[in-house]
Amino acid sequence: MRFLPSFLDDLRSRFALSDIVGRRVVWDARKSVPGKGDYWAPCPFHQEKTASFHVDDRKGFYHCFGCQASGDLFKFVMETDNLGFAEAVERLAEEAGVPLPAREDGPRAAERREQRDRLAEAMDEAVRFYRAMLTGAAGEGARGYIARRGLAPETVARFELGYAPEGGALARHLAQKGLTKEGVETGLLIAPDEDRGGGRRRDPFDRFRDRLMFPIRDQRGRAIAFGGRALSSSAQAKYLNSPETPLFSKGRTLYNVREGRAAARRAGAVIVAEGYMDVIALVAAGFEHAVAPLGTAITEEQLDLLWRMAPEPIVALDGDAAGMRAANRLVDLALPRLAPGRSLRFCLLPEGRDPDEVIRHEGPAGMASTLEAAVPLIEMLWRREVAEGPLDTPERRAGFDQRLRACLGRIDDASVRMHYAADLKERRAAFFRPQRPERGAPQPMRGGGARPWQQRGRGGGGRGGRGFGPPAGPAAGPTPESLRAKALLRRDTAVRALAREAAILCSIWECAALLEPAAAEIEDMTVTSPEMQALHAAALNRVVGIDTDLDEERFAEAAKLAGARPFSFLARLSGLMTRSTRPSPVECQQIVLDALTFHHAELAREAERVRAATIEDMEVERLDLENTEMLSEEAQADHERRYGAGVAQLRAVIEERDRMAESVLGGEDGESSAREWQQLLGDLDLPDGKKP
Repeated sequence: MRFLPSFLDDLRSRFALSDIVGRRVVWDARKSVPGKGDYWAPCPFHQEKTASFHVDDRKGFYHCFGCQASGDLFKFVMETDNLGFAEAVERLAEEAGVPLPAREDGPRAAERREQRDRLAEAMDEAVRFYRAMLTGAAGEGARGYIARRGLAPETVARFELGYAPEGGALARHLAQKGLTKEGVETGLLIAPDEDRGGGRRRDPFDRFRDRLMFPIRDQRGRAIAFGGRALSSSAQAKYLNSPETPLFSKGRTLYNVREGRAAARRAGAVIVAEGYMDVIALVAAGFEHAVAPLGTAITEEQLDLLWRMAPEPIVALDGDAAGMRAANRLVDLALPRLAPGRSLRFCLLPEGRDPDEVIRHEGPAGMASTLEAAVPLIEMLWRREVAEGPLDTPERRAGFDQRLRACLGRIDDASVRMHYAADLKERRAAFFRPQRPERGAPQPMRGGGARPWQQRGRGGGGRGGRGFGPPAGPAAGPTPESLRAKALLRRDTAVRALAREAAILCSIWECAALLEPAAAEIEDMTVTSPEMQALHAAALNRVVGIDTDLDEERFAEAAKLAGARPFSFLARLSGLMTRSTRPSPVECQQIVLDALTFHHAELAREAERVRAATIEDMEVERLDLENTEMLSEEAQADHERRYGAGVAQLRAVIEERDRMAESVLGGEDGESSAREWQQLLGDLDLPDGKKP
């Protein structure tokens, strides 16, 4: 439902954001300034001890400088209560006592609202009718089925189970209530085509006949559809669901979604089963955070709904071929939508069993153990690709690698994609690692008459006593030198980012009075170093005029990381000035903006640099895994020439970094830089109280 901006603004005006957020957090009394509408607390969206979550009542906006969560009143309610936007607005409107506006004005809108109310009335009437039929004489067979499934009376009542008799009983009942038309529109009844023989139209008849009925309710608790389980073995379909109607879209809701969502919030998890009876059995066994799709494969909308309920839904699938096909379809659906902290886990049940059967045979404890053993999505992906076929030739292994790269390419989030690539690399290395034959076991042969595997050692065969077989123990992979170089590369990247962040934040702190027009860009700055996050928050507060009690000595310490002349460093990056010129306020803003742009570009470049080193390492490992036993001494020398230069280059980078760090942090150069920094600030036209 769409709401007019004027209505949303009026609703915002009825709440202080701090009142809504204050229900979830404890404010930090030292940092918060209630008189100015400025509040700080530990973030409710991630585990932390420091108060990096900021609420500004004047702007109606919140932001966490740790996990970067941000938004307004409606988004906070959506995120904390697992609601959609329309639901969040409805909840706040109800709390404020504000009536929801009509979607449209005029008689047609009123007519449509009245029509939907009539459809809802027909659905409620059907729920009551089916429940009454279950307890009557006609429902004896359905009651027997319920008894065989071991459902307690309270479970039957909780899920409002009913029975749809044969003979058109519901059609007659709805006709008596004047709801025949609504029965057809909700899918409860079927209106047949014109009779071909006599030209007369027959009366609508029941869609569900001789079936155990499961009412389906939406997130607001309204009955919107039914699922029916056949009680006769001769029925064409075991399960039959309501068709798409103005009330019901089967791809946009879940069975037990209302109660399951509330339970998921308490449990911090949600279980996705395949059918109605699975959900009922799980809930009866104490797993109240269980839901199910409605007779089809999980859709994009349902997946998004599940992620609003819990960050890692557990998908409990039957352990048969159909269950594996469903798991693979879900893997493909989820890959492009993965995000940090948002994934899936798969609970693979024993073949031929569903959750209901596991609970009946092993009890709730057995089901809990099975759920705890759920595997992550990447494990399902790996098993699927390995099971595609044999990988006993170079061509088949190349095809396997190609499939893995294609899966990685479907992941939109760069950070998730990077970690998936690293994990798959480790799995591939372990999978193709040659195994040493047990002592006394016959040694495998390659290529028919090829020589057996040989253990490389001092006494091994081949020229120079080096041997040509694979090494004993773990397979040849990256050399210790390459691993050390790669670790140093990552450390070098972190040191560079830390120095840049220190320079930018110190400059913002000292020149805050000139930078208010750039506050939005400063707030969006990416801070990778945990020790800099508090400085980022303090500098931003100073820019927008909010008092902060952060010790200025912390900024002085940070300035040392940037060579004690952070603004001069930024100026050289921007190219707008040299150390001998005086920047105007406009130039000062531009220098900081250019530095922020440079910082984000460098983060992206450095991430790509580390990734390139990882890929090169993967290529080295792949060569070692597949071709070590085939290398001649000449090929091994070529291998050393090819990859040794990269290691030497990385060493040179690290040595240069160490020289830079020594010049920045130590001795007379640091004191000279401090004097230059003080001179530069003295030349700036800063207001009183802003100079160090």
